[in-house]
Amino acid sequence: MTTFTLRRALTVATTGLLLAATACSEGSSAEQAPTTSAVSSSAPASTPASASASPPGSDRSTPMDIRVTIDGQEVEATLNDSPAARDLASLLPLTLDLEDFHGTERIADPPRKLTTENAPEPQAPKTGDLTYFAPWGNLAIFYKDGPSASSDLLVLGHIDADADQLSGADRITIEAAP
Repeated sequence: MTTFTLRRALTVATTGLLLAATACSEGSSAEQAPTTSAVSSSAPASTPASASASPPGSDRSTPMDIRVTIDGQEVEATLNDSPAARDLASLLPLTLDLEDFHGTERIADPPRKLTTENAPEPQAPKTGDLTYFAPWGNLAIFYKDGPSASSDLLVLGHIDADADQLSGADRITIEAAP
């Protein structure tokens, strides 16, 4: 896990230096524009490097507070600082209708698929976890602990609500915290 964390930190640092060097070089915008367009058009579901790179000096594990309303009741929640969670944050505010899946989670479809680049190591979902199931492109809120870790299931954050409230949830609104 230490090697993985170090590799992610080096990737972020390298990306930040590359972006800074590109922005400071003369004529770089004209030379770089076609490359950026080609990358964006070949990978529509991924987040552009400028949106996914953490600002210099930021802590990649810093959670982001969000405002979550479940069936009209506000609850505390946070998103982690993964690329997929930041991509979800770029879609806020969202209001989604939820449906039950497998007696364990409530699911909904965001307006588009989220990036899965530089995904953190898989972890088994716990009650209250807000997750993204990459193969289907849906969000899932677990009201029971999930069965096991899977590289297809990305934990995006956590909702501080009890299992009963989560299990019966029909509608969720997720907004950036003020």
